[in-house]
Amino acid sequence: MLNIADTLHTWCREARPFALATVVQVSGSAPLPIGTALAVDTDGNAVGSVSGGCVEGAVYELCQQVLTSGEPPTRARFGYSDDDAFAVGLTCGGELDVLVQRFDPTERPHLTAALDDVTSGRPTAVAQIIDGPEELLGRTLSVAGDGSTHDSAMGGGERWEQSVAGQARALLRAGRTGRVEVGGEATTCPERLSVLVHTHASRPRMLIFGAVDFAGALSEVGRFLGYRVTVCDARPVFATSARFPHADDVVAAWPHRYLAATEVDARTAVCVLTHDAKFDIPLLRLALSLPVGYVGAMGSRRTHARRLDLLREADVPEEHLARLRSPIGLDLGAHTPEETAISIAAEIVAHTHQGSGMPLAWSTGLIHHRTTPSMASSPA
Repeated sequence: MLNIADTLHTWCREARPFALATVVQVSGSAPLPIGTALAVDTDGNAVGSVSGGCVEGAVYELCQQVLTSGEPPTRARFGYSDDDAFAVGLTCGGELDVLVQRFDPTERPHLTAALDDVTSGRPTAVAQIIDGPEELLGRTLSVAGDGSTHDSAMGGGERWEQSVAGQARALLRAGRTGRVEVGGEATTCPERLSVLVHTHASRPRMLIFGAVDFAGALSEVGRFLGYRVTVCDARPVFATSARFPHADDVVAAWPHRYLAATEVDARTAVCVLTHDAKFDIPLLRLALSLPVGYVGAMGSRRTHARRLDLLREADVPEEHLARLRSPIGLDLGAHTPEETAISIAAEIVAHTHQGSGMPLAWSTGLIHHRTTPSMASSPA
């Protein structure tokens, strides 16, 4: 639902009821991930998408039905139909389950508080029961970035709420939207719940070391992909905001010292573009020991071989060296800084989502991977 947080926030502030259709399960080549939503207000206005256009009309009608009738939350499944080219279905061949429910903001003030956090850029998570006892279906609970819970509409007892809140906090720390199971144990919650946790976390970071032309192009691509981009170089004359207008931060500092002092997580991408040993070796030695998602370094194969020798001399373990993506980027035949930036970004995306990097025309199986991203968060 957080993919349409701005509009939902406005409707909540206006106390305007709406119906929300949320993708709660996908299989095959369904075009959008779980957590993506479409909403319809009492005036018939629609925002968002659940399928990229394939079944929007049918979902819109279902939202209007639930909104006007006040009926309980309902689930609907949409899949591919080869019997009728005009039948409601996913032409991509996948299947998706959609949960449609009515929201009255006056009855769920915690949702307004959560959307306040999202639109203000503060981390938050909203947990939504998508499978379980009928009386709990569609109930929600929200968790703020500091781990505290807003007043909830979860119901079902304190133990359920504690279990759901714990799962929501874990996914919020990871910056990932996902589906989790809670309960099913006599000592905690006897009935099992399936919960979809929508998260809004801080943007993942892309740390670019080396104030070179390639850094300018990569900072623009990184920002386009949703990263908070930092360019760092030890030379103040080159590390200027004027040279890197697309970077969120430009820092003049020794790279390894900056990295040691800044905040990183499993979604962070570290891109070393200096190919200068006096900067690279202390920087890579540290970067490869940190729990970041991606570490890549620019340079020729000869530079890479020499760099590995120096890192071994600096006692960097082989298991750390195995994490290094060097020469950085995918083989796209790139020459210009812009082309090189795309090759680097493509490798980061493939690594994040466990893609092969192969042309889709050369591969078989699913186009849309259903894996747990190792770095960037899912759109939700």
